[in-house]
Amino acid sequence: MESMSFEELTPNFKRALMEKARTVNPYWHLLGMTLADVKKGWALVRLPFEKKLTHADGIAHGGAIFSAADAAVAMALIGLIERDETMVTIEMKLNYLRPFVQGALQAEARIVQKGTRTALGEVDVTTEIGERIAKGLATYMIIPKR
Repeated sequence: MESMSFEELTPNFKRALMEKARTVNPYWHLLGMTLADVKKGWALVRLPFEKKLTHADGIAHGGAIFSAADAAVAMALIGLIERDETMVTIEMKLNYLRPFVQGALQAEARIVQKGTRTALGEVDVTTEIGERIAKGLATYMIIPKR
């Protein structure tokens, strides 16, 4: 995926979003995820390998990888919805292709289609050197904020 073809967010919105991802998301903090970059319809989430993410065999748990993939698609979508809207994942599929055992992974997502009430995103999860760990597809529901 290439981030260059996606429109930049306004500087203030991008700065606020990056700061919120860093300070306000307890689940992200628990896993160690960070928002590396974001544009309208595109995002990159980073997750460093840590022992706390592993199962008994020392391989990162699939749920940690899934979380990064889901978060990346959500961040790609956030710049395309209205201020009075939010979104929730309604369905997601992730194919795991190789174990995550060291370094950091990158979940790079792009929105494939956005309607008024649903959006479809795809995500590539790779190592820092580009080895594919997983490939996913996610559907989100766009709903009014409460």
